[in-house]
Amino acid sequence: MRNIITATMLTVILLSGCTTDGVGTKQGIGTLGGAAAGGLLGSQIGGGSGKLAATAAGTLLGAFLGNEVGSSLDRADDVHRQRAVEQALVAKPNKQIVWSNPETGHRGVVTPTKSYRKAGRQCREYQQKIIIGGREEQAYGTACRQPDESWKISS
Repeated sequence: MRNIITATMLTVILLSGCTTDGVGTKQGIGTLGGAAAGGLLGSQIGGGSGKLAATAAGTLLGAFLGNEVGSSLDRADDVHRQRAVEQALVAKPNKQIVWSNPETGHRGVVTPTKSYRKAGRQCREYQQKIIIGGREEQAYGTACRQPDESWKISS
């Protein structure tokens, strides 16, 4: 049993080195927590080398599932940002639409710029400034109104 716990903890530690700047805190914690829980559950199955294989499989499956759960939590930032983009697409040019996610502290500004017509459809350019962890990123996009009155973002 001690070997299995040691193997599980070693796997969790090794997986923690796989996190990158693109992985949010919640996603990283979900990955590590899932790996630990999956390894513990896997260690309850089988015996001998089969038990070790079940522990390894449980650790990997738990890490994958935990990553997915954590990733979906960080998607809340994108929901706030997307609402701001939708508001900006119908706003007056240069009107800043501010968004923030009180859960993460991430925030941004979406500013509509130029309107134009393309293939008979109303289109709009916009700029985004997104601040995550004190680091500011700039992005630009365009969207065109669809026949059902929704906007299709093209870049």
